[in-house]
Amino acid sequence: TQYMFNLLAINPAYAGSADRVSLKALSRHQWVGFEGAPTTQTLTVHSPLGRESIALGGTVMRDSHGPITQYTFMADFAYRIFMGDAKLAFGLKGGLNLFQGQFADLSPLVQGDQVFQQNVSTKMDPQFGFGVMYYSDRYFLGISTPKLLRTEFFETDSLAFVSSPGQRPHYFLTGGYVFDMGLYHKFKPTFLLKAVQGAPVSFDLSANFLFYEKFWLGAMYRHTDAVGALAQYYITDDLSVGYAYDYPLSTLRNYSGGSHEVMLGLDLGKKPKGIRSPR
Repeated sequence: TQYMFNLLAINPAYAGSADRVSLKALSRHQWVGFEGAPTTQTLTVHSPLGRESIALGGTVMRDSHGPITQYTFMADFAYRIFMGDAKLAFGLKGGLNLFQGQFADLSPLVQGDQVFQQNVSTKMDPQFGFGVMYYSDRYFLGISTPKLLRTEFFETDSLAFVSSPGQRPHYFLTGGYVFDMGLYHKFKPTFLLKAVQGAPVSFDLSANFLFYEKFWLGAMYRHTDAVGALAQYYITDDLSVGYAYDYPLSTLRNYSGGSHEVMLGLDLGKKPKGIRSPR
């Protein structure tokens, strides 16, 4: 939900966009009230190398739902072309995806199913992705696929599957713009489109307001899925904390207390001049 404040997890071209060392930690707990509901923890860091065109970063992510846990460890590289007040950045990700599945703990209706009689304790796969982003202090537009390689959940040679289960590549298109609303307030609409084979295209729309360069307040709509609200506060010029809440629009609303997301940000080094970045 707070993707617009840290795009590195989905687009490596975002690396270096803060023009100083930037660290972000995020924890998301989805569908509160469900046992085994999805949770996600993300830690990112990135920085330009001095005033050069090259920027580096790193992403660590943990996804868990039910008996499945995935860890992703990625290094991020971006090459930035300076175009007046804007930059055109090309990014690459590379690293490892670690999959763990405790399927033997489940109780299937059909006893003796080979799938549920095995555990995948440490299944490790290489992974890479790429992205492009054009941005300035006022706007950004990016396209990316952070995990280009399909991640297989099982060693399928010895098991009979109608289709091979796994995680397919996701493709993202993101954008945003900052409008002035008087001397002390700003308005930032953003969008995120996500496409994956075998599923409808989904999109998020958000409207965010910045007050006195200190406090963000916004609302979000995720197509046919959820509505939400978010807030972020700059405790200092270097330290920020954010919170977001999603309320499901599907029948899940009858059983779930919604989703909660907390983010902590820390920037190190000299603060660049200009307005709060739309990214």
